[in-house]
Amino acid sequence: MKKTKLYLAFMLVGMLLLSCNRAKTNSEANNKKNQAEQSVDKREIWTKEQANSWYAKQPWLVGSNYNPSTAINQLEMWQKETFDPKRIDQELGWAEQIGMNTMRVYLHDLLHKDDAKGLYERMNTFLGIADKHHIKIVFVLFDSCWDPFPKSGKQRDPKPHVHNSGWVQSPGQKALQDATQYPRLEKYVKETIAEFKDDNRVLAWDVWNEPDNMTGPSYEAVEIKNKPALILPLLEKAFQWARSSNPSQPLTSGVWVGDWSDETKMQPMHKLQLEQSDIISFHNYNTPKDFEKVIKQLQRYGKPLLCTEYMARPNGSTFEGFLPIARKYNVGMINWGFVDGKSQTKYSWDSWTKKYNSEPKLWFHEVFHTDGTPYKKSETDFIKKMTSEANNK
Repeated sequence: MKKTKLYLAFMLVGMLLLSCNRAKTNSEANNKKNQAEQSVDKREIWTKEQANSWYAKQPWLVGSNYNPSTAINQLEMWQKETFDPKRIDQELGWAEQIGMNTMRVYLHDLLHKDDAKGLYERMNTFLGIADKHHIKIVFVLFDSCWDPFPKSGKQRDPKPHVHNSGWVQSPGQKALQDATQYPRLEKYVKETIAEFKDDNRVLAWDVWNEPDNMTGPSYEAVEIKNKPALILPLLEKAFQWARSSNPSQPLTSGVWVGDWSDETKMQPMHKLQLEQSDIISFHNYNTPKDFEKVIKQLQRYGKPLLCTEYMARPNGSTFEGFLPIARKYNVGMINWGFVDGKSQTKYSWDSWTKKYNSEPKLWFHEVFHTDGTPYKKSETDFIKKMTSEANNK
């Protein structure tokens, strides 16, 4: 009887020790898993050293904001029925011929909502075409410009002679005001970046284009007054979502209107954009003098500078005026507009309030006619000369 009790006691102690060891092993495994997850979640904002090390490996970056001439907006570019790889291949070939090596391209949250798998397949096809032409892509995730009521499916025809008459915001106004849709937006950001986070054909991720843009006279009658107040916390979340996917490429969001010389006087939106960006991006459609002033304001961050929108000829923002300054300060340059087409951005912003009956003598944006001939051969020759001198050493 004593032996039986002793045996049972030993068995009980053994079972307790085994249980403790298993618990310890499981705890260690869970801790390692949690640490791994935290290390991904903690993908920090790049330091100056990390950002400049990345930039040192790039050529001088010159390109355009790209939308195929056959598409009126982001949805028409990417939806299965209207995705046009043959036209994209042709147009990116024209870019390659003048030495362009990057393109900034807009996505849309509805594309992911409707057909994430198909979107990624088409993005992969697009990246393959771009890579064939030695062009890397900056993808834009969200955008506050133009029509606040995007709809999937067949897109409307362009309004005659009107600049960007069919471009749409992402997220749209309804989604922006509906917090129950934010998990869907989170899924879009995290999954899209995760899909391409180590793809060296992707140059960078532009988290949100002009987040505080109130659309001016085009849609101001239907814009909500608290739009920037809604976007500010969502932009911060979007950066966090993007960073949690641990992209090897830098994140950014470009400041576009304002004085960035003094951080204490900057708008909260602009401070957030600049503080959260791995590399600094900005827009400038003004004079060469103003362009250089802005570069000097932003140099204090000590990070690479990328001008992701410029070139509005009537404003004095031109290739001849801007590219030499950019080269001097080693600023990457991405102009608005590439091939004249359904976006109609050869017309100026004032085409929303001023009636045009024919194309303007001086184009606002765009580099090429639809058939591939340059709008101004002197411009394309100049771009080719600048890029060749910088990158063909």
